[in-house]
Order: sequence, then C-alpha cells, then structure tokens
Amino acid sequence: MLTYPAATTREEKIHIIGQIKDRLLQQHGETILAIGLYGSIAQGIDGPYSDIELLVVTKDGISLPDYEFIYLPFKIEISMNQKHEVCQCATAVDDSWAIKAGVYTHLEAIYDPTGLLDQIRALSKQISKEAIRETMREFMIWEPYETMGKIRNNKIAGNDSYLPLGAKDLAWQTAKLIGLANRTFYNTRAQTYEESLRMPSRPSGYDELVELMMRGQLHDTEVVYKRCECLWTGLNEWYEKMGIDYKVKEFPF
Repeated sequence: MLTYPAATTREEKIHIIGQIKDRLLQQHGETILAIGLYGSIAQGIDGPYSDIELLVVTKDGISLPDYEFIYLPFKIEISMNQKHEVCQCATAVDDSWAIKAGVYTHLEAIYDPTGLLDQIRALSKQISKEAIRETMREFMIWEPYETMGKIRNNKIAGNDSYLPLGAKDLAWQTAKLIGLANRTFYNTRAQTYEESLRMPSRPSGYDELVELMMRGQLHDTEVVYKRCECLWTGLNEWYEKMGIDYKVKEFPF
C-alpha cells in the first residue's frame, strides 16, 4: 500500500534548497539575478509536509522552464521569470491579489547579490486605491453577482444539493474582496478565512456564513440559503458605503 512520505524537518528542507540553488547557479550562472524562497517556509510557518517554493529571477531576454516535481519526500516548485515579468506581476492587481501578493512580499533571499528582491518586495506594496476599487468593481460583476444568481436559481428549482457549494463559492469570493478592500494579503491560503475575520472592513453577513461553513454545518440548506442572502445584502451595502457602483443605467456601448 502506498503511503505518504515520512514527515521532514526544516533543516532537511533548507539543505535541499541549498542544493537546488547551487545546481541552478552552476547550470545558468550569471543569467540568474536572484533566487527567492516564498510560501510557508519563507514565513516560518511551514509544517513537516509543506512544499518547497522558489522564485528564480533571470535577466530580461532569458527564458528558462518552470519545474514542478516530487523529490521525495518533497514537492518542489521552481518558477522561472524574467526580471520585467516579476516586476510586472508584483505590481499587478487582480481579484486574487490578496491571495498571491504574499509571494512577493514574503520573498526570502536565497541568492540575491544586488538586492533585487528588496526592490520586488517594495513594488508589491505600491498599489493604488484606484486599482483596488476598479478590481473590486469588475470582480463583483464577474463572480459574486453570478454566484448569487446561481444560488437563487437552484433554490427556486428545488436543487438544494447545490446550495452548500454555492455558499462556499460566495464565501471564497467575498474573502478575496475583503483582502482587496483592506489592502491586505493573506499569509496562507489555509488560514484565509480565519485571517479575513480579523480584518476591520467586512460586509455584514460574512462572519455568519463563514463560521457556519468552517464548522461544517452546511446540511441545513434553508439556513445556508438565508445566510447567503444576508451576505449578498451586506455585500451591496458595503459597496455602497465604499462608493463602488458596479451597475450601469445605460448600455456601455
């Protein structure tokens, strides 16, 4: 019977990271500008089964392949990006900004002779309020509005089995909006809901739906539906308070 590899120590991970760094520099030399560690290991919150995640920054014009593989007992991800690509991604704002921004903010230098990673970390914090607001406006149209429509349609059709899934989708989408509204990224995907509940700006109804979901109490679909409706009302009130209008009165063309 196949079993999961034995748990490992942080020292073992650091040793493997050093080997990877040396191998990359031997093969690619001066084309590599920096190597940074990100994810839970970089933050010092990793567990014995955590992945090793590395960002390799190359000179512009140098394209190297990404790697994602199992080197027992580790899963290792190596993202290769040219300098201009990394800088562009570090300043980009999309609906997943609160989930992804920590990649750049928490970079731990493994190889950084010119201090490039310090510049990248600084870039990731230089986002404008206008970019946040526009992203929130667009995302409300793309996801939560559509999700709430599906929840209502399935409730009307008597397909209650969809409601727990719809509730999870709506909660996750709202968590991303909360991170954006607070201009705060989540430290780890596994703690997104816990961290979101500590952020100062949240729509009413969110806490109640998330707490229900985190307790695994989604079997009472009538309660789940009512919590979704409460959150939807809270989301719209929250947007109105922030002055974000995602609806139009005329065709945009």
